[in-house]
Amino acid sequence: MKFETELINRAKTKKQHIILPEGNDERILLAAEKVLAADFAQLTIFGNPDEMNNKAKQLGLKNFNKAHLLDYKKDASFNDIAHTYYELRKSKGITEADAVKQLQDRNFYGTMLVYCKKANGMVSGADGTTADTIRPALSILKTKPGCSIASSVFLMILSDGRVWVFGDCAINPNPNPAQLAEIAIISAQTAKSFGIDPKVAMLSYSSGSSGKGPDVDAVKEAVKIAISASQRLYPNLPIDGPLQFDAAVDAKTAASKMSNSKVAGNATVMIFPDLNAGNICYKAVQRAANALAIGPIIQGLNAPVNDLSRGALVEDIVNTIAVTALQAQ
Repeated sequence: MKFETELINRAKTKKQHIILPEGNDERILLAAEKVLAADFAQLTIFGNPDEMNNKAKQLGLKNFNKAHLLDYKKDASFNDIAHTYYELRKSKGITEADAVKQLQDRNFYGTMLVYCKKANGMVSGADGTTADTIRPALSILKTKPGCSIASSVFLMILSDGRVWVFGDCAINPNPNPAQLAEIAIISAQTAKSFGIDPKVAMLSYSSGSSGKGPDVDAVKEAVKIAISASQRLYPNLPIDGPLQFDAAVDAKTAASKMSNSKVAGNATVMIFPDLNAGNICYKAVQRAANALAIGPIIQGLNAPVNDLSRGALVEDIVNTIAVTALQAQ
């Protein structure tokens, strides 16, 4: 609750305009009500305005009238937005007719509103796949200068008050060492932006020099690249690895396995060697430790677009909107 309150209070300091393309989903309307009641973001919600207003009345929503409801296919700016999209993508062989057809997709249209600076960010995925949300962002917004890939993190808020950052748990299946290093540095920057002191553990099934094999060697190479790159991008960033998870977070285990490490036992940012490990671990911690998982938070794009799980709860959606607003700030 404390962490969620801090997110919302920080979002209030400079309110951002967030697109919610899935107004057909009741959870989106309930989350919008909480956002508007707390007054920490402006919202544009896609869908049939009459249907959304009727549903809001049935649900007893008192603040929903503060949202901008948009039947985006009838938007007065639709043709201009479609032409902008055509100009952006014509080198890929699309025609103006292709552009109009593509922007019938709510996620593509919402992403174009962000691209055209008619909004600051977008949250989608309650009623679609991760690919549905991320594909338009990658093709339209693209990655920031210096970022070769987009990646993701989850903020894992534990019951004892600790906050861990887990990456990448949603986008890159098998990052190579250079990509792992990039994920490590940008994840540390994300952690810092949310008030978390980053200490980066590059995780593996062995700690230090205890293990051998191609998987461990890849993590060792990633650590070397990350340490070198961090001198320019994030001076004095603590990075270490390979580290097993227990050595990364438990002081006693760290003392026996990695006694000279500045990260072991105190890690706050965990970088997993692949998507398989990361996704399994975040769900295990979420369920077994009853942790709050906020994310996936997408990193490396020129503007924030974040994905929701199709099983997202209303509070998950509210938190993701707050995170997106902070990224936009």
